Amino acid sequence: MANWLIAGLGNPGPQYEHTRHNVGFWWLDQLAEDLGSTFSVETKFHGQLIQCPFSGHKLFLLKPLVFMNRSGQAVSALANFYKIPPSNIVVIHDELDLPAGVARLKRGGGHGGHNGLRDIIACIGTKDFLRYRLGISHPGDSRQVSNYVLSKPSQPDRQLIRTAVDDSLKVLPDVISGDLEKAMHWLHSQ
Repeated sequence: MANWLIAGLGNPGPQYEHTRHNVGFWWLDQLAEDLGSTFSVETKFHGQLIQCPFSGHKLFLLKPLVFMNRSGQAVSALANFYKIPPSNIVVIHDELDLPAGVARLKRGGGHGGHNGLRDIIACIGTKDFLRYRLGISHPGDSRQVSNYVLSKPSQPDRQLIRTAVDDSLKVLPDVISGDLEKAMHWLHSQ
């Protein structure tokens, strides 16, 4: 039975709860609901945490309670404590380069300007972890990105993002069992 760390990225506080930048939290909240589990604050891991069995493995679901650009602090604290290798870390984050409603899965790669990914890579010392990339679309002007990701999506976009969350949750058993190719094939054909 392997340990897996699944970190959903977002910013703490009610003012950010429904913003595009918090889709990683939305994803984990949906998984927690599906599993009938509740998050509790774990200060030594700088976040909210659920520990639960899943498909013969143990999942650590983490919502960092530090701001996005410090996400690595929470991820590395938990990964180091439970000796979870980067290959068993999954990070769920918003992705400007994908349209709303599209979810993609990949291992490794750069941070693409995402401050949460940048900090995780710096803190765990590698890019070699899995990422669920949830599309939020791009505002069209790079000068608008900061305000855009910290604002709420339109109702149609919110529904598209919710569909992408549901679709990406369907392949989690394949991801955890190591059948990444099957998970990617199904998810990327949606």
